[in-house]
Amino acid sequence: MLPNIFQADAAQPADSTVNIVENLGETIGELAEMPVKDILMLLAENALHIGLKVLAAIVIYSAGAWIIQRVKKLLKKIMTKRSVEASLSTFILSFVSITLTGLLLLVTIQTLGVDTSSIVALIAGSGLAIGMALSGTLQNFAGGMMILFFKPFKVGDYIETQGYSGTVNSIQITSTVIKTTDNKTIVLPNGGLSGSIINNYSTSEKRRCDWDISIEYGSDIDLAKSVLLEIVSGNEKVLQEPEKPFVALKSLADSAIIVTCRVWVKREDYWDTFYAVNEEIYKELPKRGIGFPYPQLDVHINNN
Repeated sequence: MLPNIFQADAAQPADSTVNIVENLGETIGELAEMPVKDILMLLAENALHIGLKVLAAIVIYSAGAWIIQRVKKLLKKIMTKRSVEASLSTFILSFVSITLTGLLLLVTIQTLGVDTSSIVALIAGSGLAIGMALSGTLQNFAGGMMILFFKPFKVGDYIETQGYSGTVNSIQITSTVIKTTDNKTIVLPNGGLSGSIINNYSTSEKRRCDWDISIEYGSDIDLAKSVLLEIVSGNEKVLQEPEKPFVALKSLADSAIIVTCRVWVKREDYWDTFYAVNEEIYKELPKRGIGFPYPQLDVHINNN
């Protein structure tokens, strides 16, 4: 084997220029004294040793790349079968591919005889620095993973959260985009969204419409209930089963009687039914002699 010209003497520092020059000189001297035949045999042995390492590295990399492709196909098949969200599926496949490819490269480099400890230390240090610099982004990233995994809502759902309400347009890794009813685009960071209260109106096929109607004291309560039942029962979008429309006296307020009316409708018919019944109530109750009260305030003047 050829002498290592960069091997420092134990009594001197590893990076000593003098030591390197001395080793180089000794190596040249040894080679000068060797016959040409021995030199050629030595070079052939080293070439064979290096060639075997390169061949082993090629075999390991090829086998590892084939295994990575098989793992990706298996994961994709599993996630497709379980209907995993497209955003989460794409991210998981990319993350697994990058991680396994990085490990494969390290193993391949180590097979060639290169010390990979410094490379691993550099990657770890860089990862720590990047993590500290992007702490907020990582929090949103973790929140996006939780949303995509636990699915408190999905694309197309109508939600209310953090003071905003609208239809979910897209769920990304770090943020969620919703469209409001007046066509505004709201981007919500997933970090805060994953830990906040979310009201999802789209999880059930049916929703309940509620009305609290104030009528004057002295009005015929039975007539008022009958008219309200007639109004909601006549609306074709109001469901009669499994629960029929409900009307009852809710409370006696300071200047009005509060009558509550509750019906069930299909999710997509909620707002149409709500506004249509509102209009019918306003038109029909006065026709039947049932008035709406106005706020009243009695003022007593003392002349003394």
